[in-house]
Amino acid sequence: MKILGAVLIALIVLIQYPLWLGKGGWLRAWQIENDLQNQKVNNWKLEARNAALAAEVRDLKQGTEAIEERARYELGLTRPDEIFFQFQDPPQPARALSAELPEQGIQGQ
Repeated sequence: MKILGAVLIALIVLIQYPLWLGKGGWLRAWQIENDLQNQKVNNWKLEARNAALAAEVRDLKQGTEAIEERARYELGLTRPDEIFFQFQDPPQPARALSAELPEQGIQGQ
């Protein structure tokens, strides 16, 4: 009777092995489900990027405002009746620079 019980338990374990750890088992299904969710997130990000690029292409094809904005910003172009002013920060005085530097003198002589 003990041998029959052991054989039945061994058969149950053998039947359960492919269900849990086999090629199409539960663990593999969970792993594939997780991979699917990660791919969906990645696809969503790529779709958002593609939509932004498509909107930019549409703006460049249909309107001149986007082209003008890019020409002004990236190339510094102006219209013939405009005057371009560029402001620069004033240079720092030499005294302010020397005050920031540590003294290099020899002390204690």
